[in-house]
Amino acid sequence: QVRLVESGGGLVQPGGSLRLSCAASGSDGSINLMGWYRQAPGKQRELVATITRGGSTVYADSVKGRFTISRDNAVNTLYLQMNSLKPEDTAVYFCHADRIAPSRRYWGQGTQVTVSS
Repeated sequence: QVRLVESGGGLVQPGGSLRLSCAASGSDGSINLMGWYRQAPGKQRELVATITRGGSTVYADSVKGRFTISRDNAVNTLYLQMNSLKPEDTAVYFCHADRIAPSRRYWGQGTQVTVSS
């Protein structure tokens, strides 16, 4: 089955940047939609951004203009470039990959992002 491993999280000061990666294996070319969700303490899990295999993107209003989602299909890796980070961006970030035929959503274990002085 598909395995997803996130990396790149850590502690950063407000206004700083981080780049998250999500390496996928075992897809055999069957993955279409991929994306990032996040969950902060005491808050609901929320969509950050999604991207199709062809590169079409969707962003949450809270991150528009600051975050960029991308993917490199040649190396089966999803990315999230996060700029101008704010304390409210602090959360565990999870990547997902949606397989077709049969339909199934896979999740990574998450990576912690903390924005604080």
